[in-house]
Amino acid sequence: MTWPTRPLADVADFCLGKMLDQRKNKGTLLPYLANVNVRWGQFDLDDLREMRFEAAEMERYGVKYGDIVMCEGGEPGRCAIWKDQMPGMMIQKALHRIRPHECLDHRFLFYSFLHTGKKGGFSPLFTGATIKHLPRQKLAKVEVPVPRLEIQLKIADILSAYDDLIENNRRRIALLERAAREIYREWFVRLRFPGHEHSKIVDNVPEGWERTALRNICQLKYGKALKAEHRVRGEYPVYGSSGIIGTHDKARVQGPGIIIGRKGNVGSVYWSDGDFCPIDTVYFLEPSAVTLYFYYVLQNVDFINTDVAVPGLNRNFAYSREILVPSDQVRDAFDDIAKPLHDQISLLRKENKSLSLARDLLLPRLMDGRISV
Repeated sequence: MTWPTRPLADVADFCLGKMLDQRKNKGTLLPYLANVNVRWGQFDLDDLREMRFEAAEMERYGVKYGDIVMCEGGEPGRCAIWKDQMPGMMIQKALHRIRPHECLDHRFLFYSFLHTGKKGGFSPLFTGATIKHLPRQKLAKVEVPVPRLEIQLKIADILSAYDDLIENNRRRIALLERAAREIYREWFVRLRFPGHEHSKIVDNVPEGWERTALRNICQLKYGKALKAEHRVRGEYPVYGSSGIIGTHDKARVQGPGIIIGRKGNVGSVYWSDGDFCPIDTVYFLEPSAVTLYFYYVLQNVDFINTDVAVPGLNRNFAYSREILVPSDQVRDAFDDIAKPLHDQISLLRKENKSLSLARDLLLPRLMDGRISV
């Protein structure tokens, strides 16, 4: 079955976010979304920044419940539905805000975009040789399916049932990660580790501990280029500085592993349970240095941008960062506590992977009418 289609401009309002300038922007200080905050179907809100917006701009560049936020640059077409009922979140120029008319269910429109994106259907619309963009005038011409609203709702209900389970698992993962981070802070920032009452402090650290440069503890290795067109979809995650950006059929590094953002999202830190492929925008740690303790240490290191044009992390600068090295006994005790939490996280991520695969199998069959609803 083939649904009737209409150009996006006929069935939705959309606008590009605001160009931000710290010196020129005035008004109320508000958080804003950038393209690094948008994943397929979700938002990463851990590192939100703020900028000033005037009253007239709040309506124009603000997002409301049901709006679809889509990347204009970087990885154009990647999008998610904003589900927060509270106002006050804005968008910057690297994002489109799409607000469907009453003839379109916002969830159905998102799944239409997801279906198009999975097939690479946005690619012919991209401009730019190095950094890809999806211009507004080309996005306006994208043909979207518009079946009867009752059909849209049924399809959206089926697919969102999977995404609701995935989102619930994400919340559980976030709670487990927060618990592990809090234990780390209690032991190694506040220094209230088991037995701290009886530990002698020498040079501001417990006896038997030391502060030393990162270069004395581990080796940072460069990832290798693996362009999207050269990847063969498989079981191994491909890591860039913004996290998992795809999969490949062959792994380049044996897991578990720790990955650090080198270009773009400088200093981001990721943990991979299994084998993986790090691309040339990241460093990864030599396997002998990979421990859960070290994973949390690196999240608290002040890795700052050292390049002028494209944000970047110089390896020698990274090596100069000072870290706290506890006694083997305390470090092993932390790993013993953190490991069960990470085992649960790993299981939930595997479950989400299965749910995503099941949803993606249904997606094209529902969107082209092969499965009747």
